[in-house]
Amino acid sequence: MDADYYQIELRVLAHMSGDKQLIEAYKMDEDIHRITASKVFHTPFEEVTDLQRRNAKAVNFGIVYGISSFGLSQDLSISKKEAAEYIEQYFETYPDVKRFLDTTVEDAKKNGYVTTMYGRRRPIPELSSGNFMQRSFGERVAMNSPIQGTAADIMKIAMIRVWERLHKEGLCSRLILQVHDELLIETFAGEEEQVRGILTQEMQNAANLAVRLEIDLHMGSDWYEAK
Repeated sequence: MDADYYQIELRVLAHMSGDKQLIEAYKMDEDIHRITASKVFHTPFEEVTDLQRRNAKAVNFGIVYGISSFGLSQDLSISKKEAAEYIEQYFETYPDVKRFLDTTVEDAKKNGYVTTMYGRRRPIPELSSGNFMQRSFGERVAMNSPIQGTAADIMKIAMIRVWERLHKEGLCSRLILQVHDELLIETFAGEEEQVRGILTQEMQNAANLAVRLEIDLHMGSDWYEAK
């Protein structure tokens, strides 16, 4: 049985930035990329094209990694000017995301590190480098580390709780692997529903965020089939 967090980093970004628009978009329980496309491109939700959704998806995930207009232009095969406009429109749509990222970078420059939601530190010596490329890299790390690091913290909490529940309930099923945002359980025949319940409860409740944590859960005779 394979359980994978669904868009955990974007959900963490919504929580940590406190952006009301992004939080509301998730609470609508609709396609987040289509919602973003609708807002960014000023298009009714039902009329968003597949291309607009694809572009919005690239911006959504790119923002988490501090993507530049050059990087986005390469990803979408568009001009740097057009990519810059997409990013600008995104930040107009989700202004508190912009404030959060800017503040995070400024704090990192002062302190020399960033922290996750749980207080885990990531030193960023590159921010004080005399090399422009190194400093730019440091800024991207400063934007991304609190988000990606918090997602990793949440996964560790979920992993521990799932392991504890499996043992507490005396199941033969066992946690065998954690890969990025997913947990893999070698599930004993006849324990499928119990394991499904444990994974769902413990992963979705591993953190109390402003938006709900969601998972994709699949089963198969091996990992390949489950994916």
